[in-house]
Amino acid sequence: MISETILIGSAASLLAGLATGAGALPVLFDGNVSDRLLDAMLGFSAGVMLAATFFSLLIPAISISSIWVAALGIALGAVTLHLADRFTPHLHPILGAEGPSSSLSRIWLFVLAVTIHNFPEGLAVGISFGVEEISLGLTVTTAIGLQNMPEGLAIALPLLREGYSRRKSLWYSTLTGLVEPVGGLLGVTLVSIFHQVLPYALAFAAGAMLFVISDEIIPESHRKGFEREATFGFITGFILMMLLDFLLT
Repeated sequence: MISETILIGSAASLLAGLATGAGALPVLFDGNVSDRLLDAMLGFSAGVMLAATFFSLLIPAISISSIWVAALGIALGAVTLHLADRFTPHLHPILGAEGPSSSLSRIWLFVLAVTIHNFPEGLAVGISFGVEEISLGLTVTTAIGLQNMPEGLAIALPLLREGYSRRKSLWYSTLTGLVEPVGGLLGVTLVSIFHQVLPYALAFAAGAMLFVISDEIIPESHRKGFEREATFGFITGFILMMLLDFLLT
């Protein structure tokens, strides 16, 4: 039973990760996506991610433990992402801002940035299957997949504009999602074997996702002057994910 859960959780995190590449497919046909639409899509992804964090991670964590465990897990997840973001040399794939100077090539800096921000999403998918409720795992997988699609396009478009070919832009965007199965495998294996860490793991994943939403996605969606479009995208994504969570669980 444990091995089956690990297999399902790992496969789900892989599918969620591949959604990043699926979202970037339009670059093969047309790279002219307006900033207005892209910001609305990023806002949508943030809303989906926030709803999944609350309804699929925090509420289960509180229900099987306590509010204090949830608070501790959130803090640990956010601090871990902060430290990884601060001390790992990288480029922000969306914002395009360079981190500390390093002799590493730009492509490896790019991959490191992807690892920092997509790893906790895969972790969340894997951990959600450790609750032993397939519906919860499917809800988180759907949320991360929906969130990854506009993010994939947001990564591919700047690469295309910087001179990368359409195929390479798609490939690098897809590559960003392939770290998620690693997090998924780790998460589902950990909580399947050590059930007592499940509430901490759920809250940890929630804290990490909250950090990404606030530090990365929302600021980027408000950067180009289309804050209202991003806000309504955010609300739409939150409502959609809330309804899906209610219907699937």
